Amino acid sequence: MAEQPTSVWRSMSFWRRSAAWVTGVAAVLLIWLTFDTMGQIKMGTDADLQNGVTKRVPAPTVINYNIKYEMNEKRGHEAPVIGEKEPFFGKEWSVEEAAKLLHKGKLTSQAKNCMNCHTLLGNGAYYAPDLTKAWLDPAWSSDGPMMGMTGKSTKEEAMAEFLQNPSKYPTHARMMPNLGITADEAVALVAFLKHMSSIDTNGFPRNFGKEQGGTYAK
Repeated sequence: MAEQPTSVWRSMSFWRRSAAWVTGVAAVLLIWLTFDTMGQIKMGTDADLQNGVTKRVPAPTVINYNIKYEMNEKRGHEAPVIGEKEPFFGKEWSVEEAAKLLHKGKLTSQAKNCMNCHTLLGNGAYYAPDLTKAWLDPAWSSDGPMMGMTGKSTKEEAMAEFLQNPSKYPTHARMMPNLGITADEAVALVAFLKHMSSIDTNGFPRNFGKEQGGTYAK
């Protein structure tokens, strides 16, 4: 009696070869994606900013520049746009100064447990406002309520004043507690927030511009 042909779907050798090919292709793809991601998230340099080269994560000295948030029609969402230079707390910060300031701001945000209530770059809690693009919130602009409320003449000074004395400036039903943030820590935190707003997060948080009143550049 002639043997019945075995279906390829029941062949162990077929599945072993298929598994080997799938594993190999997946490994190559994973390696490629790893190197591509590393290149995407590598922080830019001050020279990039001076030459108008756009990086997803700009150099710390981006705090010396005006940052806008504008709709990118090609990508279908808003993206940061680095503009002309502007003073930050009344001065232009050197490469070394800016790097140290951002480092201090990051450490301060961790020491004060900001993510217990806020979200930073997708991490943290949702009890309080998302801070990923806080610098771009029009509430802090020249015609927004916070500058007048704090009596300060610049966005960065208004933000620093609020961080030091949140109980004096009620902005939400959920009041921010006084965390004992010093003047130096407040400056560093504002620098950290400004740098975060310059990071191209592919439109995250979604609909931020729409919720905040559309595209703005102040």
